[in-house]
Amino acid sequence: VVPATLLIIFVLLYLTFSRMGEAGLIMATLPFALTGGIWFLYLMNYNLSIATGVGFIALAGVAAEFGVVMLIYLKQALAERCPDGRQPTLEELLDAIREGAVLRVRPKAMTVAVILAGLVPIVWSSGTGSEVMSRIAAPMLGGMVTAPLLSLFVIPAAYVLMRKPRKRNQPDTEAS
Repeated sequence: VVPATLLIIFVLLYLTFSRMGEAGLIMATLPFALTGGIWFLYLMNYNLSIATGVGFIALAGVAAEFGVVMLIYLKQALAERCPDGRQPTLEELLDAIREGAVLRVRPKAMTVAVILAGLVPIVWSSGTGSEVMSRIAAPMLGGMVTAPLLSLFVIPAAYVLMRKPRKRNQPDTEAS
């Protein structure tokens, strides 16, 4: 089920961006986002199960959404810097990346706070059905530590590497 979910996420990302590189960038960051869920399962002494698998699928969706929105903001900031569609200079690219990433800090913090406020009571509840529900919520709770950090720091840095202007090889004018 998880591989099929990841394939569906990749197809949707490709349909969104129409570029393999950007879809691949988001997909490449998903394992890093899922590490928070793995660590939290370890801390809670939970084993992998169907319930935790559902939690990881939900976390992958949220992490992909974080990445998609970040990438859209980065592309929008870059388009504002270079409205004529030309290749940006490295300085323009870095300024656009900085601007786009900073615009996402407050909305991302609010989203994470709301998700955490909803998940913490589920993980530490003790009522009927709490055993299963806490195992579904645990990967998401742990992932809400790593996924936002990833989308705020790693995705912009990787996007710079993807879009960085390439230096053209100048022919050597000196005779050897």
